Parts: sequence; structure tokens; C-alpha cells
Amino acid sequence: MRPTAWHTTDDLDDFLTRAGDFLRSRPDLHTVPLTVTDGLRTRGPHAYGSEAPSFGLLEEDGSVRGAYFRTPPYRLFLTPVTARQADSLAAHLESLGRAVPGVDAETATATAFAEAWRRRTGATPVLRRRQRLYRLGTLTVPRPVPKGRPRIAGERDRELLVRWFGEFSRDIGGDANVRAETWADARLAHDGVTLWEAPDGTPLAMAGLTPLVAGQIRVAPVYTPAPLRGRGYAGAATAEVSRLARERGADQVLLITDLANRTSNGLYQRIGYRPVADLAVYDFQGQSSS
Repeated sequence: MRPTAWHTTDDLDDFLTRAGDFLRSRPDLHTVPLTVTDGLRTRGPHAYGSEAPSFGLLEEDGSVRGAYFRTPPYRLFLTPVTARQADSLAAHLESLGRAVPGVDAETATATAFAEAWRRRTGATPVLRRRQRLYRLGTLTVPRPVPKGRPRIAGERDRELLVRWFGEFSRDIGGDANVRAETWADARLAHDGVTLWEAPDGTPLAMAGLTPLVAGQIRVAPVYTPAPLRGRGYAGAATAEVSRLARERGADQVLLITDLANRTSNGLYQRIGYRPVADLAVYDFQGQSSS
């Protein structure tokens, strides 16, 4: 292999053998690839879609300096790299004829790759959303705590989780390809959703957790039905799952928010979450080749 080269593989084991230490070196910045590859490893290659995923890593002088994955039909997810490295990835993927419908990465990385892809393919990058990655510092339960209690969701809640995840996805303009049933089953398999319920047992809000991987757990998603918002239920549920994540052994408890939602960003900071990095998501339109 050349001193500097991107390597692409469809073999998850090969990817994790070569890039695993790199991904674990920054569990916060690499939370998404750590979580997704763990899901593929435990639930199979079609955990996130019907098409086979692909992976890649950047080696420079024998060390891994960057990585990406794609689970079609979703966008490319890329770890932070320099503009030069992003350009070399665009050249590499174009030479392979790989489809790239968009990119999700740290802001400077996403912007650099989007521009490189535009130059090479004629695609028009369209900014879909800006996000912020947070890490929990000192946990502070927001006051006043609403009446009710937390409860870990079980199989009897599956229909509710499916419905709420669908509503959540529509609210944030999420990918229509994400199957709510698949999401619910994956979360239920590891007690990954906590409900905040009223004293009479009526569910009022939910907050999810990813499995523990490389010492990190990510809170995702947090959802309250529209008629019940503004009453503290989401904050109570988020504080509870944040506590639970630490109880399950997480050294780093993380979450990603949409920067356009000032309410949720303010709430998470009051609970004790502190910014780590800003992220950007681009869609590519009008590509002449890919």
C-alpha cells in the first residue's frame, strides 16, 4: 500500500481489525461509526438496510488517520479529516464508481468533501442540517421534576415505540428509509428506551440509548408528542437515561442535536451536556457521475 492511501472494503471484520483502534481512540468524535458497526456486527449486514454496507480507511505512513462507512441508501459518514484528505477520498470513490448521495461529518470535513465531490462529479451540495455533538459533564436533573416516573420500555410498548419513532422521524425531516419497526426491535433488545410516564401509567415521553461500545453511549432519540411538549417530560427522560448510561458503565455519555432547535440545545446544556464538535449533513443533487 502507498504511504498515503484510502482503502475500501465490504468486509466488516477486515475494517474493524484495521480501523478499530483508531475509532476507539476518540469515542466521542467516532460515536456514530462505533455504534453502527456494532449494530452490523451483532445484528447482521442488513441491520440498517437491504443493501450491503461498505467501509473505508485512510492509512498514512502505516497509521490509520481517517475512516468512513456507508449503509445504502444513506449518506456517507466520514470521520474528521483534512481538506486534502477529503479531496483524496472524493477522487478514490469516484474512481471506484461508488454512489455518494450525501455526506455526514464534522462541519469542516463535510464542507471540504462536499466541495471536492462537486468539483469531480458536478453534484450540487445542499445543506440539509447543522448539528452539534455534546458530551455529558456534571449531570443536573432539571427542576421542577414533572409528576410521574421513569420506566424501561418492554415488548408491550413496541407498538407505541414504532409510532413515536415514526413521528419523531417526520418531525426532524429524517430519512424515510429508517424502518420504525427495526429501530424499535433493536432498542428493545438491549433495554434501550426509557419512558417517562404519568402517575396513572400513561407514557408521556421517551429517550433512547445506544449500546455501550468503546466506553461510550449515545442518547438517541428524545421525543415527546406535540400536545405534551413544554411540560418537562423530555428533560426528565433525558436526565434519567443519562444517569442510566453511566450506571451501565459509560465513560462518555453523548448526544447529537439539531442546531436549529434552540429549545433542545438549551435543555441539554442545563442537564450538563457540553459541546464537543459541530456537524453538517449535505445531500448531493444533480450528479453527472457517481
